Amino acid sequence: MQPLADPLADPPNHVAIIMDGNSRWAETQGMSRDEGHRAGAQHVRTVAEACADLGVRYLTLFAFSTENWQRPTDEVEFLIQLIGETLENELDELDERETQVRFIGDRSRFPLDVRQKLHDSEIRTAHHKKLFLTIALNYGGRWDLTAATREIAEAVKLGYLAPEEIDENLIQTHLSTRDHPAPDLCIRTGGERRISNFLLWDFAYTEFYFSDSFWPGFSLKELRAAFEDYSKRQRRFGARNATMTASTISTIVEFH
Repeated sequence: MQPLADPLADPPNHVAIIMDGNSRWAETQGMSRDEGHRAGAQHVRTVAEACADLGVRYLTLFAFSTENWQRPTDEVEFLIQLIGETLENELDELDERETQVRFIGDRSRFPLDVRQKLHDSEIRTAHHKKLFLTIALNYGGRWDLTAATREIAEAVKLGYLAPEEIDENLIQTHLSTRDHPAPDLCIRTGGERRISNFLLWDFAYTEFYFSDSFWPGFSLKELRAAFEDYSKRQRRFGARNATMTASTISTIVEFH
């Protein structure tokens, strides 16, 4: 892939992407649904490399949701197989480009060989710091909040924690996204205007960019346009312009 021209002066630090529209893209191309999913998986590398070139530090991709199990069995089986294949094909490149790979979500429903590949990928790339790539697999925002609540409740039950000690910071430390800052920008492709149970806690002050392009056809030109659109927005985090002092902004950004 040819690098994009000049990195942006002030790119979003953390970008989340809901990669929607593989099947519909395949239909427009006269291809099978499986071919659409494969094209979408291949497009991940293109966009991830472009994000790194533009100065993004954290990239989180919604690849397989807790609701995706409701799809036809043959499609689910293909998607799970594709996850394993994609890791095998892309891991060397990710390692070479100093990308740390991490997976969030409930892995228990995946076959043992796929779970092993996820684990091995995380171990192999754990020392990299150029791009932090998080892939959400069998993930849902409600699942994440439920799991965090269960952990906190257990700590209270065992006497390790008092109810009055529960605050936003504590909840954050029990989420699967606890090691990363909240997304600055979320891009959703495919023409839909919803977040589909993705990063419910983390999206409190995230900016959104909705694209009518299907994921395999989401161009690098539009990616840059999304970043430029983001750069024009004023992020007030609930405050008015006149009251947003430098110290206030610093405190909010640090918290989020």
